[in-house]
Amino acid sequence: MPDVFTLLTLPQTSTSKAFSALPAQPRPALAAVSTSRDSSRSASPPRKIPRLDAASDAASASSPRTAGVVDTAADRRGPIVLRVVGHPVAGTLDAVIESDYALVRRTIRMLLTPGEDGTLPATYDRISRACRAAVAEAGRGEGLYDAVKMELERCVRFMEGSLVNETRKSVEWLVPFTDACAWFERQVGLLQSLLAYLDTLYVAERPPLPGVKKMAYAMFSDTVIKSARVVQAVTDGISDWLEWERTNRSAHALRSYIPRLVHHMRSQGLYEDIIQSTYIAITHAFYTKESDELGSNNSMSAKDFLAHAQARSKEELERAQEVLLPESVAIIHDTTDNALLAGRLQWLAKDALESLMSTRNDAQLKKMYKLFAKVGGLKVLNAAFKLYVQNAVKAIVTDAEKDEEMIPRLLDFKAFTDKLISQAFVDEVPPLTGAHPTPPQASSSKAPIPAPPAPITHPNQEFRNALRDGFSAGFKARRNKPAEMIAKHLDKAMRRGQKGKRDEDFEAELDEVLALYPFTDEKDVFRAFYQRALAKRLLLGRSASDDFERAVLKKLKEKHDPEFGTSDNMFTDLALSRDLMQDFLEYKRKKGDIGTVQKLNVMVLQRSNWPFTARKNDVDLPRWMQEDLADYTQFYKRKHQGRKLDWDHALGTATLRARFDAGEKELSVSLYQAVILLLFNEETTMSYADIKEQTRLDDGELQRTLQSLACGKKRVLRKQPLGKDVNPTDVFHFNAEFTDPRYQVHINSIQSKETPEETKRTQNSIEADRKHALDAAIVRVMKAKKELNYEQLKTATIEAVRKHFVPEVGMIKQRIQGLVEQEYLRRDEDDMNKYIYVA
Repeated sequence: MPDVFTLLTLPQTSTSKAFSALPAQPRPALAAVSTSRDSSRSASPPRKIPRLDAASDAASASSPRTAGVVDTAADRRGPIVLRVVGHPVAGTLDAVIESDYALVRRTIRMLLTPGEDGTLPATYDRISRACRAAVAEAGRGEGLYDAVKMELERCVRFMEGSLVNETRKSVEWLVPFTDACAWFERQVGLLQSLLAYLDTLYVAERPPLPGVKKMAYAMFSDTVIKSARVVQAVTDGISDWLEWERTNRSAHALRSYIPRLVHHMRSQGLYEDIIQSTYIAITHAFYTKESDELGSNNSMSAKDFLAHAQARSKEELERAQEVLLPESVAIIHDTTDNALLAGRLQWLAKDALESLMSTRNDAQLKKMYKLFAKVGGLKVLNAAFKLYVQNAVKAIVTDAEKDEEMIPRLLDFKAFTDKLISQAFVDEVPPLTGAHPTPPQASSSKAPIPAPPAPITHPNQEFRNALRDGFSAGFKARRNKPAEMIAKHLDKAMRRGQKGKRDEDFEAELDEVLALYPFTDEKDVFRAFYQRALAKRLLLGRSASDDFERAVLKKLKEKHDPEFGTSDNMFTDLALSRDLMQDFLEYKRKKGDIGTVQKLNVMVLQRSNWPFTARKNDVDLPRWMQEDLADYTQFYKRKHQGRKLDWDHALGTATLRARFDAGEKELSVSLYQAVILLLFNEETTMSYADIKEQTRLDDGELQRTLQSLACGKKRVLRKQPLGKDVNPTDVFHFNAEFTDPRYQVHINSIQSKETPEETKRTQNSIEADRKHALDAAIVRVMKAKKELNYEQLKTATIEAVRKHFVPEVGMIKQRIQGLVEQEYLRRDEDDMNKYIYVA
């Protein structure tokens, strides 16, 4: 049957009248047509240019050129019928069809024959047109498809055999394999392009059939890549390559073939099944074995092993990034870390952490945290961190020889651990999608692309809790002393003052010290020593700033201990004392009896507001001093009837003018020192016994005072015999040869320091207060509960006083027994472990 192109081709012959035989048609000139055809029957059909009749184009119908030519009557007869008049045109020759078909077959064989280097039998366009002719005109699509299938089967069998019999082995075998994959993919790509009409005209109409490329890749995958011998060779090559690089810790000469192998496997859809799974298995086995070998024979310390693991992790990350697909990098990285560390977490957490903490290596500690986080070992690391902090704090607070350095050492260690919590032991927070969109930029913009924002991090709360618990446990290793030393360190800071620091810096320094306060259970010890030191600073005028004093008290009151609110009364007493002193001086001026009183300054303190006990014996003052104090006492009693004044000279101060051979000096001394120095106005030499008789000071206070005048750095007295200690047989002389570059010489620093005797008295007072607190707590609990067994009473008592201190179990037992003896409690007759409240 003639094809459509033959029907529409109008050959010019002398006998054929063609369309001119139709009587109703107009006789315009016909468009020129091609008179020849490609002998192959594959050329594109000639393009026909149809003419418009009068009815189809109003403009043409009205033109003068066509007017009168078109028969309007014929136009009204209806649709025009076309008839082919003349001899039929002959169809495509069988020889031409066979030639096209053979050309395509020959092309398929040449493309799928490994080692075939000859050129194709025709141009790409000629082969493509031949394929179209064979499929569309000759209907030979099935034959071509079967030919492709047959040639592919022959090709892949040959390739599989060649690869299996390849003489090169191990890593070198991957070279011909990747070359073969590349050749096959290249040939299939070209074949798919040349046989496009086979896919579009034949395969597309038969859905079950795969396209040329899909069929080729499936055959190559099933026959070549999935061959047991080929898979084993690929696995061996990858294994040997990894073994060589990991052993020599350098890049293999054939590493560049691995990314090619990955690319080909991905093209075949076998990357995960063959490459990734093999890589993971080999990596896990290698590093598990290495970890066992290094950890079992003790050939490496924990710190060195951790550094080795970090180096290995970095090597594997870089190697995976270079040769594998991006989605595999994190998997390989995690596999490496898990294999190396999974069985060594306890050992590393104990030994490596201790070594890194001791050397303050925060950078390595941060890497260690990340490694442990990846392998799920943060709980182990957290426990080791807490234990290390506890032991480190314990070692500091129990080092009695360095008690004076306790707080600076604790502050230094606390600063380091705080830095770890905020910078090393942190977790990254994934950014919210679209939270910070990148502004659009023109394609021609030369502005640099902004760097991605730094990841948001937040400290690990578990490690923060471990730090707090470790400090608290370490403080418990030594009762009372840490709280005492915190109070004394704050006292030094407040006496020293800012020393040129900004207010913000000085406040931050004080806050760092106060941050240690919550770690101690002995709140009452800190309160006692701090309030005593505060009282001394206020009375001696040694405080750096009243504003900072009030600020510290406010923080202590609001954040830690409400009882610090009573310390505000000290400031009130001092303010009232200043006003009262002004009234006294004004009173003396009006009487015209100002005398030496104008140099007097008296502070009237309410005993309940101040941490000092009444003294039974005090120094005997010179007569003129006693007279001034008596005048003030009379003035005070007239102003406040019914009140009693008890004079305490221990914290009194005086300013003396002394004349030495080098010149006159102004000495700032304590009142005790002043009384002793004034004795040398009458005598230049006095024995210890004479001084004691005239001052009536007890031996401890007298020896300490004389020691500060004759044995310190500023010796205004000389002692015989020489020595650091004062003995009852010593004799003292006025040191007229005393020199000092300054006119005003301060010798009363002894007053502001806490003496061992004062410390012991404070500690005894604290113990006595604790006994009273325990007694009161036990009675309150029993009065409310009526009866409790011992364990219940002990727990309730501890809970009742824990805001002030945590009592020892032995002390609770003693207080319960004491209350039983005092008949506040009694034991149950049937159960001696039960106590009953006695109303």
